Amino acid sequence: MANALVTSQVVTNEVLRIAHNSSAFLGNMNSDYKDSWEKELKPGQKVSARAPVQFTHRTGETANVQDVTERSTDVTLQPLLGLDFAVGSTELATSIGGDGKVSKAFKERYLKPAGLKLAAILDYNLGNILKNGAHQIVGTPGTPPATFADLLQAGVPLDRMSVPRDGMRMAAIEPGANATIVAGLAGLFNNKEVLGEQYKTGIIKTGAGLDIAMSQNVPSHTVGPLGGAPVVNGAGQGITNAGATDNPYAATTNLVTNGWTAAAALRLNQGDTFTLAGVFSVNPETKQSTGVLQSFLVTAAVSSDAGGNATITCSPAIIAGGAYQNVTARPNAGAALTVTSGAANTTYTQNMVWHRDAITFVSPKQELPGGMDMAYQASMADEGGVSLRFVRGYDITNNKFVSRFDILWGAAVTLPNFAVRRTN
Repeated sequence: MANALVTSQVVTNEVLRIAHNSSAFLGNMNSDYKDSWEKELKPGQKVSARAPVQFTHRTGETANVQDVTERSTDVTLQPLLGLDFAVGSTELATSIGGDGKVSKAFKERYLKPAGLKLAAILDYNLGNILKNGAHQIVGTPGTPPATFADLLQAGVPLDRMSVPRDGMRMAAIEPGANATIVAGLAGLFNNKEVLGEQYKTGIIKTGAGLDIAMSQNVPSHTVGPLGGAPVVNGAGQGITNAGATDNPYAATTNLVTNGWTAAAALRLNQGDTFTLAGVFSVNPETKQSTGVLQSFLVTAAVSSDAGGNATITCSPAIIAGGAYQNVTARPNAGAALTVTSGAANTTYTQNMVWHRDAITFVSPKQELPGGMDMAYQASMADEGGVSLRFVRGYDITNNKFVSRFDILWGAAVTLPNFAVRRTN
């Protein structure tokens, strides 16, 4: 059994390493709450990620004591992500050397494809979760980022929201944009080693205050059918001041609108973004207007009725005062709604820019079954906090050894202001 333990440990760690090294999103997320989800959990269960407390300030000598209410966001565990294959006992045993190293042939034939597949699926899912939680959007839909200035522009919304420049800002861009930007950076002054690495790999590594990864798994978004000239139907919608029972990071506003084309039909898709006339974002610390219209995210598909009326569930919640104020004012009746995610029924690539604290990732340990000839679980902070289980058992009916890999995971956007979509 000692040899089986060593073999299964080496296999698990190798697949985990390959998956991490092939990922743009995995490892670039907050997994600091790891201690709270070390216990064994099951798909569908929820764990909580704390959100930062915000305060109001005072001017003058009289104290204004505030109650401290910590808020959290639920992270729901997804169905198991897994991969299974059958490998002969002798081949597996002889592929792991006495020095604990995996043979090159075994790694290339089995472990590398397994790691790449797990990485691609997990990365794709994480990218979509980030996209569907990010309400800030920059760029002209249909025009890919092509210059150094485009990269800088993607970071501007983060600066407006006082997101730290602490070396934890990330970007994932699609291959075409990567190629164009690398070519555009060739004539600029850069560190010789950085330029050499970009020339050798054809991939941007660091620039514009971002750690940058080229990824084939950046999400896409299809804009809804739209139609009409929608406006806000009724003044005073939103929250004047987030109360003690509200969670401003997870809250949404049900915005009543009209003016859509008079027909009962789908108008907006989940993930569409829009602005409202006269509703500007504010700096989260000073609460002063940024001079930029607040961007809102559609969190569920929206259909109009036969009269052109529609209620939009949007994020962030419209909060016009207090410690969690995020807009200059609630929208006036008749304020125009402008869709910013692109043209109707058109699909756009969504390059993502984010700070690691924008999204929280959890991957609890799983139960190791008994009666197996191999079973091991690795949970490595250096590999993005992901926990991978490897189990091998004998299929007596088909005379095969069946190997399976399982990842139990969940992710949620916990700080929406810390993420930006740079549309293509």
